[in-house]
Amino acid sequence: MKRNLTIVMLLLLALTTWAQGSAALDQLKGDPRKSYGTDYPYSFANRQLTKAPKGYKPFYISHYGRHGSRYYWNAMLYQELANLLTKAHERGQLTAAGEAFFGKFMAAREELQTGVSELSDLGWQQHQFIARTMYNNFPEVFKKGGNVLAIASLSGRCVLSMSSFCQELVQCNPAIEIREQSSRFTLDGVVPSDRQNPKKRQFPKATPRWEKNKDKFPTDESLRDIIVKRTFTSTDSLPGNLHHIGSNLINLYTSLPSIGHEGMMDGLVSDEEIAAQWEQSNLGSYSWVFEPQNEMIPILQDIIAKASAVLDGSSDHIADLRFGHDTCLGPLTVLMGINGADKDPEDPYEVKNCYQNWQTGKASNIQLVFYRSKKAPDDVLVKCLLNGQEAKLPVPTDCYPYYKWTDFKQYYTSKIAAVKTN
Repeated sequence: MKRNLTIVMLLLLALTTWAQGSAALDQLKGDPRKSYGTDYPYSFANRQLTKAPKGYKPFYISHYGRHGSRYYWNAMLYQELANLLTKAHERGQLTAAGEAFFGKFMAAREELQTGVSELSDLGWQQHQFIARTMYNNFPEVFKKGGNVLAIASLSGRCVLSMSSFCQELVQCNPAIEIREQSSRFTLDGVVPSDRQNPKKRQFPKATPRWEKNKDKFPTDESLRDIIVKRTFTSTDSLPGNLHHIGSNLINLYTSLPSIGHEGMMDGLVSDEEIAAQWEQSNLGSYSWVFEPQNEMIPILQDIIAKASAVLDGSSDHIADLRFGHDTCLGPLTVLMGINGADKDPEDPYEVKNCYQNWQTGKASNIQLVFYRSKKAPDDVLVKCLLNGQEAKLPVPTDCYPYYKWTDFKQYYTSKIAAVKTN
């Protein structure tokens, strides 16, 4: 009997894993742009949330959000493509589709090079939407007004994302008082790895187990070659190797929806072609978010400390907001094990079941919503939202998506204590 039960449990586990992987690929079919990964622009879709248990009401929110959509982060992309396309145009080495792309790119060149790394209009709108949605979802937190602290990295796009979010909250209710801060004093709570952080510490890095078996997952670079051939009749004497040129073209393509230039590369590549190689790119993303997860411990400590201060009455904040980068949000997702992101599978084909890189896209965010019982004020529950959707935590609970604050705090405090710092 025990043997049969074990077999049944293994079959159920296999079916669950298959269903998760299938669900990720099905999401790509429904929205191929999710294959852009960290370039995926935040969705303006409304999400359905589970009602709080009877007698509980939200009273405090702790938040970490990535900046919104922006121009490409590195000026070299635009400079290299401008140089490459100009030379190819002058030498007659562009296809008809390549010439059309060249004309559109050069028409936008000044805007692109001026806008490098800056927040776009879409990025501003994303944070307005997230703020208003937060207000509408949890009116009990904000209806009487109150004090909010918002901190951002020293990057202009993060400061403007914070400004957009906070302005929208105040428009919802002018009684909300928000202190906005972007300084070295608060870097430990938003970008602890910043070299300007005076409290910066060294944490051990982690290596995902799938990398030991990466030979089992065949890589396919053919799309880069295909895009290059669609753009150029020949690349002889042009600067850059084929792999680098192809990568630049893909990086430009996935960045275009964030800045309103979606049609610039028509005929050269499609969303479906990017989606066909998503699982490969997702593996790379998982490695770079997994490795620095421990460096995000100061953010998790900041979350716990500020929530604890609210609960013991030493803080009157109704919300604490943080605005940073994908290089923090992604590893924080792994550190907290949100939706199983910390599972660290050995099989590279299982990575998609625990982490999808579009969850770290533009304006992605984590919201921890705190609920208090009317009958017992010390009885506090926490719910985690990832990009507005209810998310699972590796904390024991009998009332998902809600977790007891005492269990939450104990679990993550123990996890932090187990990591040795230098």
